[in-house]
Amino acid sequence: MPEGALHTSPLDGVHRALGARMVGFGGWEMPVSYPAGTLAEHATCRSSAALFDVSHLGSLDFRGPHVHDVIQAAFSNDLRRIAPGRAQYTHLLDDSDGSVVDDIIVWWLAPDHFVVLPNASNSEAVVEALPGCVDIRPERALLALQGPTARTVLGSVIPGAAEVARFGVAPFQWESTSGLVAGTGYTGEDGVELAVPVEAAEDLWNALVSAGAEPAGLGARDTLRLEAGLPLHGHELGPGITPMEAGLGWVVGWDKGSFRGRSALLEQRRSGLQRRLRGLVVEGRRPPREGQAVIHGGTPVAELTSGNFSPTLGHGIAMAFLPVGLVPGDVVALDQRGTEVAATVVATPFVGG
Repeated sequence: MPEGALHTSPLDGVHRALGARMVGFGGWEMPVSYPAGTLAEHATCRSSAALFDVSHLGSLDFRGPHVHDVIQAAFSNDLRRIAPGRAQYTHLLDDSDGSVVDDIIVWWLAPDHFVVLPNASNSEAVVEALPGCVDIRPERALLALQGPTARTVLGSVIPGAAEVARFGVAPFQWESTSGLVAGTGYTGEDGVELAVPVEAAEDLWNALVSAGAEPAGLGARDTLRLEAGLPLHGHELGPGITPMEAGLGWVVGWDKGSFRGRSALLEQRRSGLQRRLRGLVVEGRRPPREGQAVIHGGTPVAELTSGNFSPTLGHGIAMAFLPVGLVPGDVVALDQRGTEVAATVVATPFVGG
């Protein structure tokens, strides 16, 4: 691939035929929205079933008698909490300061077989942490079917696949295609993610749309995850940000033994947090934006890590790492292009939960 060129999804032609607006994201050219627009796509996911192409996410096949122990030592969560047939959210940490190199979903398929799903731009770091894993992203497409009617739609196309439990993972057969289905997603709604060979991706996409799913782009996926208070790598996770600061201490298996970043996290737990990820809400439709200063007592104390208009709530919402002394109910101000706008600190999620 020429230097600087963007990767494309196996469904690239489908998106363009549907009139999608394509943007660069994590080294990939992906649909940010379709002609209906992000607000409509967001509402569809909250009310019925939205279909996202998330083929830009990594997929690493990792198998062998030693791989369980390698994952235990590489990632923060504890595989003893789950079993084959289950999925787990976990972190790859920087060993020096405990910050989040990547947040990851692990699919545990069989005792000696895992599929690890890193973020699009972080696959290389995860590959280095898992010697012997195989990058299978070029061989598969990954679809996320999300929303309150997602399982009904899926059940009309692949009945058995719709029965997968939340955070379960299972193989499925559809016509002549073998795939994997997991009860996972990043929208705050129930739903599934489906991994299928690239040659079957377009047919499955079309079958799910014919059954009632509406195509949705990464713009809606971002507003949905923000409403759900879910962190995004490069915003609420990344260099200098630990799981505890992001409110994700539950992702740390303190009692499982040694893992990357454990010593740094123990030191932070001993010394105490100085800042904590919090939600912020503002009145009106003007969206707060990443990078805007959070002001308290006349002094900037943080910057917004994410911010947008909430289609569900009808006003602005945002997240920021605030000093631990600021708690839900406190009022601060946001610097919105030179104008200070009042914002209230709240617990997340903003919607659902």
